[in-house]
Amino acid sequence: MQTFIGIIIAILIFGLLVLIHEFGHFIFAKKFGVTVNEFSIGMGPRIFSRVAKSGTRYSIKALPIGGSCAMLGEDEDNMEEGSFNSKPRWQRFLIVFAGPLFNFLLAFVLSLIVIGFAGTDPSTVTYVEGEKPKVVVQSKGKDKSVEEKMKQQAVANAIPQTQSNAYKAGLRSGDKITKFNGAWISIGRELYVEEYTDPIGKDPITLTYERDGKKKTITYKPDKENKYLLGISYSSGASAPVISQVTKDSAMAKAGVLAKDEVEKINGTPISSGEEINKYLEEHPLDGSEVTFVLKRGSKTFTAKVKPVKTNVYSTGFAYNLQRERQGFFGTIKYSLVEMRYEVFTVLKSLKMLVTGGVSANEVSGPVGIVSVIGDTYKENSQHGFGITLLALLNLAIMLSANLGVMNLLPIPALDGGRLLIYIIEAITRKQIPKDKEGMIHFIGFIILMALMVFLVFNDIRKLIF
Repeated sequence: MQTFIGIIIAILIFGLLVLIHEFGHFIFAKKFGVTVNEFSIGMGPRIFSRVAKSGTRYSIKALPIGGSCAMLGEDEDNMEEGSFNSKPRWQRFLIVFAGPLFNFLLAFVLSLIVIGFAGTDPSTVTYVEGEKPKVVVQSKGKDKSVEEKMKQQAVANAIPQTQSNAYKAGLRSGDKITKFNGAWISIGRELYVEEYTDPIGKDPITLTYERDGKKKTITYKPDKENKYLLGISYSSGASAPVISQVTKDSAMAKAGVLAKDEVEKINGTPISSGEEINKYLEEHPLDGSEVTFVLKRGSKTFTAKVKPVKTNVYSTGFAYNLQRERQGFFGTIKYSLVEMRYEVFTVLKSLKMLVTGGVSANEVSGPVGIVSVIGDTYKENSQHGFGITLLALLNLAIMLSANLGVMNLLPIPALDGGRLLIYIIEAITRKQIPKDKEGMIHFIGFIILMALMVFLVFNDIRKLIF
């Protein structure tokens, strides 16, 4: 039942994203007097169709994986009144650009809703290695509480604390990170993405933080530690013990473990959540001995025997906030814009990793994989009530809408970005590219995109089955 509901939700989300995207093209085309032959949601055969007085056919098609705003003479050398190519280049540019623009606007509106209700995660430092732990005592009686707190704080102060290089450089809890190695930072997730896409190495760290309204920039060497590693990432707060990332050439990667594999047992101990993975590894520190994992991938269960590798590990020396905090009116607007920046730059950094080999094909998802993610999001949050589930799905829709906007702006034929690139080239060279040649370029691009879509679908199915 949950799988079916997840599929329905995925169809609704995809439909909304495509509707808004095509509506962007549509409303600008109408604004500039371009005749729209058909405005449709989905691909394939029509299951519903109606022709309006304006002559535009409005359709819903069978496959909920796309949509279109078919304009008169769009890929033809047609200069008749109302045709797309009869309009000035700047109007055509805006009509094409409006699709991705409306996806960004949708992401912004959804961000206002999510942040307005759930807040966001300001990039505040929560702990710097070397600070004395702060003791909080809850007991009855004022005098007893103070006395107890003083005793426990004295014990905590007596515990030797290793001072990180960040602490020696002046960073403290409560400071707000605003720049990290040249990247602008406003929320904790931006800092997480920077560390994920460009892992901390031996190079110096430069960060800017704000304290009491004043900004300060420091540069320090990362802290170094030599320890045994498996080479995986997972969420300790997740209800399912799913591996979110496998480090390239790590012990787990060499054992054949992939991202999205689900841990069932570690050395014979049953595991049912991310927290239990964390608990087991804390109670059984890695010492180089072989670790036996029983994992589930799709419908199949397999065993992986992994020998941890001793590795130099570099760290920033501080922890930062990833918990959401409610914001005021202006804070909600500000952080909604920040959310847009975060989503856009995350897509661009992910594409860079894909091109440079930092991400494998197994970590790339197509339509089936996205439906699976939506289903998992619904499943994990439905137990917390309708409000939490809705906010989680809206948060996912923000990411997908921003992704759609960025991907459509890539300078690839058949995508909006490919058309925009042609207009820019024409404006620079002051030469018109023949429409038949432009149409052929976009057709070839469309065939390549369809081939890529088929690959992604089969890749998704392979990951689910095998």
